[in-house]
Amino acid sequence: MSDTPADSDSPRQAIVPDTAAGRRFDAVLAELFPEFSRSKLTEWIKSGDVLLDGDTVRGRDPVRGGEVASLHVVLDTQTHAEPEDIPLEVLYEDEHVFVINKPVGLVVHPGAGNPTGTLVNALLFRDPSLSVLPRAGIVHRLDKDTSGVMVIARTIQAQTALVEQLSAREVHRQYLAVVVGALVSGGTATAGIDRHPRDRIRMAVREDGKEAITHYRLRERFRAHTALECRLETGRTHQIRVHMAHLRHPIIGDQLYGGALKLPKGASDELVAELRGFKRQALHAETLEFVHPITGEKITNSAPPPADMQALLHALREDSKRFAEQERNRR
Repeated sequence: MSDTPADSDSPRQAIVPDTAAGRRFDAVLAELFPEFSRSKLTEWIKSGDVLLDGDTVRGRDPVRGGEVASLHVVLDTQTHAEPEDIPLEVLYEDEHVFVINKPVGLVVHPGAGNPTGTLVNALLFRDPSLSVLPRAGIVHRLDKDTSGVMVIARTIQAQTALVEQLSAREVHRQYLAVVVGALVSGGTATAGIDRHPRDRIRMAVREDGKEAITHYRLRERFRAHTALECRLETGRTHQIRVHMAHLRHPIIGDQLYGGALKLPKGASDELVAELRGFKRQALHAETLEFVHPITGEKITNSAPPPADMQALLHALREDSKRFAEQERNRR
């Protein structure tokens, strides 16, 4: 492994172990510098920024063992956004990662409609060194109006390791979703997802879609709605929202996939007000569990649903209790 920090501007050096004799240089290099992707290391080999005992070599050339591999690279700024003093609720922090509780309404990445005021702007204010990382260290995202737990890498090595964990489906991502309809059991949605063929803002279930797997189970059942615990096995854009809409149980308040508002017959005034006033998807990333990219420790962080979801759940419970009492009185 390299003996200089991943985010240092000085040359990074490592000694090729004797046990690597005869193996390809590019394969050995990837083991010596795991903080960098194989594609980036290959790019640097071709550009002459990687030396073996001071000489340029090809990726396929064999090593003897005992040589010094050197990376003569300076990490360029990858994230071009202005730092902004935007408050963040940090659940866990060390020199390698942040774990935050993203609030409702905070866009993750700057874009044409949101050049400022995003999570990236907030992260760059909190840690300016994140500018050298792709996407300021962000390895997964939450929709603007989805709240909850996110992990952000602070070094290239941590980012590479977390991306690999996500790709290998080793990160536990658990969501709370409140959906339309009283489900009687949980299940697994496996329909493939890709861009809608006509509406480029929306995603859709498609026969030629990318693999998407969402496990869901009943958390709490109400009179005409259900609180679900959803676990992502894959991470497609809008995955839970699309899958639940496909199952005809759209998430309450989902302006993109939810369809027309449906009020239960005889709903309480409180519940009617909550349902009419809930203008974003009732979806919250409540638990995130991953293996620390450096220490190997299991890191688990959870965050309670925000106040608007708690008020919605309270109204649903009270409405169900009231209806059950009315039924008992009729008997």
